[in-house]
Amino acid sequence: MGSESLWAALALVLVIEGLLPFLSPQSWRRAVAQIALLQDGQIRFFGLLAIVAGVVMLWF
Repeated sequence: MGSESLWAALALVLVIEGLLPFLSPQSWRRAVAQIALLQDGQIRFFGLLAIVAGVVMLWF
């Protein structure tokens, strides 16, 4: 994986992460408020799920 691929992947993450706040800021604000109410362990679990899903997607 070259440097260009890494930068392209990071840029794509930013584009995807920016879609919801751009398209529906109120929904994004509610989601962030709900996430803030979760326990640390719950947030870590969702983070782990995201990591595993990303690794599986890269593997395929």
